[in-house]
Amino acid sequence: APLSGAPLLGLFALWLVARGAHLVSAAISPLPLVLIDLSLPLLLILYALREIAAARHWRALPVIVLIAIFAASDVIFHLEAERFGYAAQGLGVRIGLATILMLIALIGGRIIPTFTRNWLTKTGAEDLPVPAMQRFDLIALAVLAAVLLSWVIAPSAVVTAILLIFAGVVHLARLARWQGYRVLREPLMWVLHAGYLWLPLGAWAMALQILAPDSITPAAAQHVWMAGAIGLMTLAVMTRAVLGHTGRPLHAGQGTVALYGLVIFSVLSRVSAVLLPDIESVLLSASGMTWLASFALFFVLYTPACLSRRRSE
Repeated sequence: APLSGAPLLGLFALWLVARGAHLVSAAISPLPLVLIDLSLPLLLILYALREIAAARHWRALPVIVLIAIFAASDVIFHLEAERFGYAAQGLGVRIGLATILMLIALIGGRIIPTFTRNWLTKTGAEDLPVPAMQRFDLIALAVLAAVLLSWVIAPSAVVTAILLIFAGVVHLARLARWQGYRVLREPLMWVLHAGYLWLPLGAWAMALQILAPDSITPAAAQHVWMAGAIGLMTLAVMTRAVLGHTGRPLHAGQGTVALYGLVIFSVLSRVSAVLLPDIESVLLSASGMTWLASFALFFVLYTPACLSRRRSE
């Protein structure tokens, strides 16, 4: 059964306490801050391992490994912040970002084609996209893992840029196999494909930053992955999960479409700020405000559903 009740509330409380600790981090010594920060992922790993062992669902172990690597990246980030005072472009961030991108590629590669096939089946379509996790998908995951490892180790190497370009091509081809153009009538569906699209786009942006450093800053290139792939995919999955788990129709209304659009606009504004230096400050402000507005809109639209009983009950 899904985690619920007090244990679920406890995990949320750990997340909330860690966020609060960071707000007052200047008054907390580094070790307690790290322990507070790690409490959620470590307990989540223990819970998930127990469930995997009970169900003998061993193919889910890669997800646990990635969460453990993410926890390790957090430790590295804290060490870099303590030693150098600025870790935003450090090893810890690269490991953490690479880990989340692998989670998007792994889990997205399971749910996006599956949801697409299910939606098309309901509309009466007989010619369906490829199922999830075919041989090509496994190759694409292996390619991405190798390329991201190269980026983590040598983020400025020309060979890394070439590999990033190759990974972008492979994952764009993977996305094309899922035939997202056939689900444009339902925003709840196309947003999943749009979220995944930022993964290859981010790879190309990082490659461009390496090959032509004056064209785009490292921060702007990373934002294609961070705000684009992670931000939009997070909202895509959260909106769908809330609707599904509260017994509501799997359909995105105008408000939900608006919050998707706000995130996309935020990413485009952030990247454009580098390309248009004369209005850089305006675009940066617009990017930040639309990002905040998107998640605020999610809170307004979906909190009532989260606090109400499941409709099927």
